Amino acid sequence: MDYIVLDLEWNQSCYGKQAEHPRLPFEIIEIGAVKVNKNKIVDEFKSLIRPKLYKKLHKQIKTMLNYDETILQNKGEPFAEACAKFLEWCGDDFVFCTWGPSDLYYLQENMDFYNMKKLEFPLKYYNIQQIYADCVDKENAICRLEKAVEALEIPEDEPYHSAVNDARYTARVMCHKKFPSFKEKYSIDLYRHPKKKEEEISLFHDGYYEYISSEFDDKQAALADKTVNSLICCKCGRKIAKKINWFQATQSTSIATGKCFYHGLMMGKLKFKDTKNSDDNVFVIKTVHKTDKKEIASVRERQEQIREKRREKRHESH
Repeated sequence: MDYIVLDLEWNQSCYGKQAEHPRLPFEIIEIGAVKVNKNKIVDEFKSLIRPKLYKKLHKQIKTMLNYDETILQNKGEPFAEACAKFLEWCGDDFVFCTWGPSDLYYLQENMDFYNMKKLEFPLKYYNIQQIYADCVDKENAICRLEKAVEALEIPEDEPYHSAVNDARYTARVMCHKKFPSFKEKYSIDLYRHPKKKEEEISLFHDGYYEYISSEFDDKQAALADKTVNSLICCKCGRKIAKKINWFQATQSTSIATGKCFYHGLMMGKLKFKDTKNSDDNVFVIKTVHKTDKKEIASVRERQEQIREKRREKRHESH
């Protein structure tokens, strides 16, 4: 299997949100990628795209790039043609790797705009930025590609913000001896999500359980669903009793804890995501991972703080 390390550059309206196309706020202007096999870069792909919607480069984007509008118009090719060549170059047996979650989202958004065939579903990929933050960066912070390259002492012999150069730098990070084995550390791209029950995603990987639901009318309907509401062990998949029932920790996140007889304490998180088609419809990403007494105590403290704030608000209203 090949690892396709992808990087994109995109442009947006120079005249504010009111002038952007509702279906394509970010238009891809460059595709760059390298193919990695057996921890070595074996091939590369690069293409400039002739913009159709936003022919003038946004001033902030223009300062980062190594080309201008004239080069895009003269040397760029239509997106659909360039993207078709890119996907053919990828081959039949590959997985995407990106620095952050945005590139695949915008790639699919641009593909939909031109009515191209959709990528596979569910779409697994490796978010090298997140893996680096979790396993290499001592501050456990999402960082810029430049910072990771510098920290790993990788030679900076090419300019950044060229799509193929950034893809090459990302590949050098993931091939570095300090980078962990990441086979089970994949993510699920969320540009498309399950629309019906039989499309729902349920996975055990990288030491945790992940479930992505189909759509619900609202958060209350989601929480009433037995599959969403249940808490299971991330090791054996058994349904477990809750020690702390689901409570709203933030506007879009709920937390619960429980204990598996065989594998100990577990913590679950529900993230509610709005759909593109409706202001109220949501889908849910549920994750469950092992935890300890210290984290459980922190969750209880957080729950009590939220309850206290609600009591204060009710008191003030009276």
